[in-house]
Amino acid sequence: MEDGTQHLGHCMVDMKELSANPEGLTAAGVILTPKLPRVEFSLACNDLVASGRDRKPNALVQVAVIDPHTQHLVTQACTEIVEANKDPLFLTGVTFPSEYPASPETLVKLTVYDAKDKSQESSNFLGSATFSVGDLLRAKDERLTLSLRSSDGVCAAGAVVVSRLKMGEMEEVDVDHITADIPSQKCPLVCESASHSCVDRENNPLTGPVFKNPVCKVYRFQTVDSKWMLVREQMEECTLSFSIPKQLLSLYIQEDMNRVQDLRELGELSPHWDNLRKEVMTRYGGTISSYQETLADLDKITGRSFKPSCCKAQKSLEFIPINLHTQRMRVTCPIKTDAFYDIVTVGAPAAHFQGFKFGGLQRLLSRYEAEKKSFSTAYQCIYYSPEHTAKAQEVLSTMSLLQPLITSLADQLLQAAQEHSSTGLKNVLKNLSDKTELFVHTLKDELVKSALLALHAAQPGYVSKNQKQTPAQAGQHQGHIHQCSDQNQSPVQGLPGHSPAPSVTESTVMCNNVDGSQTTTKGEGGTLPLKHQDSIPHHKEYDEEEWDRVWANVAKCLNCVIAMVDKLQEEDNTRQEPIPDQQLADVITSHNPGAWREQLCPLVTRLKDCVMEVAEKARKAMTFVLLQEAACSIPQGFLLQQRRDVVFSQAMAALVCGFVMRLYAGIEDKGFLRQLHLVGLVAQFESLLSTYSEEIGMLEDMEVGISDLQRVVFKITEAKTDELSDLQPLVCGRRDHFTVEVPLPRLVFQTLPGEIKEGKPLQVFPVLFNVGINEQQTIAERFGDISLQERINQRNFEILEAYFKSLSEKVPLECLPCFQTQTDIKELLETLGQNVVTKKRKNVEILWIAGTICRRLNGIRFTSCKSAKDRTSMSVTLEQCALLRDEHQLSKDFFIRALDCMRSRLTQGDIGQWEDPEAGAVTENKPASRHFYPIALLLVSSHLLVVWLILSLVFLLAKYQ
Repeated sequence: MEDGTQHLGHCMVDMKELSANPEGLTAAGVILTPKLPRVEFSLACNDLVASGRDRKPNALVQVAVIDPHTQHLVTQACTEIVEANKDPLFLTGVTFPSEYPASPETLVKLTVYDAKDKSQESSNFLGSATFSVGDLLRAKDERLTLSLRSSDGVCAAGAVVVSRLKMGEMEEVDVDHITADIPSQKCPLVCESASHSCVDRENNPLTGPVFKNPVCKVYRFQTVDSKWMLVREQMEECTLSFSIPKQLLSLYIQEDMNRVQDLRELGELSPHWDNLRKEVMTRYGGTISSYQETLADLDKITGRSFKPSCCKAQKSLEFIPINLHTQRMRVTCPIKTDAFYDIVTVGAPAAHFQGFKFGGLQRLLSRYEAEKKSFSTAYQCIYYSPEHTAKAQEVLSTMSLLQPLITSLADQLLQAAQEHSSTGLKNVLKNLSDKTELFVHTLKDELVKSALLALHAAQPGYVSKNQKQTPAQAGQHQGHIHQCSDQNQSPVQGLPGHSPAPSVTESTVMCNNVDGSQTTTKGEGGTLPLKHQDSIPHHKEYDEEEWDRVWANVAKCLNCVIAMVDKLQEEDNTRQEPIPDQQLADVITSHNPGAWREQLCPLVTRLKDCVMEVAEKARKAMTFVLLQEAACSIPQGFLLQQRRDVVFSQAMAALVCGFVMRLYAGIEDKGFLRQLHLVGLVAQFESLLSTYSEEIGMLEDMEVGISDLQRVVFKITEAKTDELSDLQPLVCGRRDHFTVEVPLPRLVFQTLPGEIKEGKPLQVFPVLFNVGINEQQTIAERFGDISLQERINQRNFEILEAYFKSLSEKVPLECLPCFQTQTDIKELLETLGQNVVTKKRKNVEILWIAGTICRRLNGIRFTSCKSAKDRTSMSVTLEQCALLRDEHQLSKDFFIRALDCMRSRLTQGDIGQWEDPEAGAVTENKPASRHFYPIALLLVSSHLLVVWLILSLVFLLAKYQ
């Protein structure tokens, strides 16, 4: 929860202030375009007459706008149903979206129906009335009372009262009067009007490029002290649903094409390995072609910004998340500052097109790793564990980042020497030293050394010390060096603190001659010239110690550079001491500005050459590791990677959407920004999937997809311009590590802390909690297995607990938001831990507590089910009403009514023709309400009872047979 005045997209801007400030600048510098006040109004009816004189009507009002061009009705909103009341006061109000802005000439038609039975698809028409927005604005107290015109034209159907929402306090009225038989004018409408104080999110240039097509609803609910609160829901689509997957697809394609090129550059291989390489390259080619086709299909799609659930199994859309939307509930109370609550809803990230016949990613990956050893034997490959494969990818990624960075810093060092800048030399040298040491540390791993030997053994003309040993066996010996616990050699040899004892023949680089031409090494045979090695020696016995000498030369070259810089700076300090006049001319002559560069250049060039040589060798070695990983897993490995790409794409699109939404909300909150760069944010995914049938596979996919989000970091950048196209988040990186750059307008960017402006990576900690809640979960808990759910909840609780511990150590708890419920976060974590290990059916307390902790920690909230529709909407609306009750004192008598209002929807999926004799050629959609749920629950309960009886009977028969 955030203070509404701190949110950039919903900052409070008075129209008078905008007039005084023609630029319309907020504190953060975002340009806001002044607009006409938003018109919002509420509805009530008087003296309604039902079709049957002996009963009171179940009233609802449908609101439509008359299109000025076509004169057709455009359905705008619908109230909830107020049962058995001839003077109903509706809690659901009316607001106009951006595509139908209200002007004084806007004509609004109100149609009142009597819903006899909520389960029926038709209701009786009672009457209608029409007014213009100008009539409402000109009316006394901005309130209209309109007579309802019945089908026969006689004004005997009652009246409808239209009142514009505005700030104030409600009169002392008993809660029961809201639905009692009293004239509604005794309950004046006294809600806050957003028209004079709220800037629309869709008109904010900061949210424009990401969120679009808002759907707005407004409600008024009563508090425990008989005052009114105004509640607005705003649901929006997110353009990132398509843009993030498309960027990921491009990165996947580029990464696989680079891998194919690396395989080509391995050089000549023996026939066996060359055939495997060709087969792997063919598989990569197939993946690249498939991804290019999918990307081309996505590029053809225009206008759409989310994937509906009916398309979840469509191949061309498999990378797109299902029903990705953002929802914000904004609450305004007369006695409390505005507050808002955000949540992202999305279908569970899963490979629906590929199906779940054999399970999801978690099960498939476990089975794949168990079978990979047998694959390696069949293909005569070297088996590398998942940790080794991940290490190989990490080495490749690190080298691709560090090598160009070291080269750039080396050039900067020479430039500082050219400028004779002592301070510049010192600063650049420190950065160069840090990056080079990290580069050397990355390569000091036995995996690189063993992979070089395996690659050498796979080349034609390989000469082994033991001629009876086959090339594959030679590689196997090195490939398994990390796995054999009974070997004398430690798995972590080569890392700092675990280095092997230095050899008598250890090489040392002599730095006596700084021109680099006479640089020598001391070995067994005396002093030999140090020259560049070929990437891999051919047709001779491989020297296993060569790699140690090669990467050690990088560190030694760096030491030579450091020594030379120290020498130059020492000479410079000496030169600055008082010098006799007769020697001054000689000193100036002997220390010209170019002298430093001339002395440093050979050493820096040698360092760059050594780094390039080492990087080339390591790149080939790690590429060979990945070749064997791919070769011994054809075709399962490639199919699993594609499935993982699909699931990760959906999960990442949701994460970026949530991060951007949270960043915009807290852009002026200094405590939040401090937490963001010091620790990072927790992203809590609430899942409602059952552990039954296909949804088990979906949950297994989702578990891996959410876990893979740990490889994502964010950076905040300054946008080139304030154009919407320059404010779109950009993704870069590769599968093992992605960086999302979020551009902000220049004036906003300047207000951020220095660490964020400098490009510090911002971490996100994804956690997943799942509790199945539908009828299938009942079957799973009675007759199935829920260990998957229990394991997921336990593991992610540990992640959440570790995050809070880190947060407590680095950030004062005062930076966290304040809530009315002052339960300590530690206490909440303890309760969550107890619930996670407690054996309890459908323990939704886990979800409630996890969501509460997430909001208390400034986190990002996500809610998911199979398609982000029924279960998700039920969960979100229940959470919203609970927040109104706990944080804003919603009256207990209004809790169920508030829940019913939020769960009433006007959906295109429930189109019908209402009995309106005046409709003529105009088709009006029926208001689809979720009031059918009690009946549906009864049907579900009956169904479950039958299923339980059948299963019990089968169990008894099997037992006695």
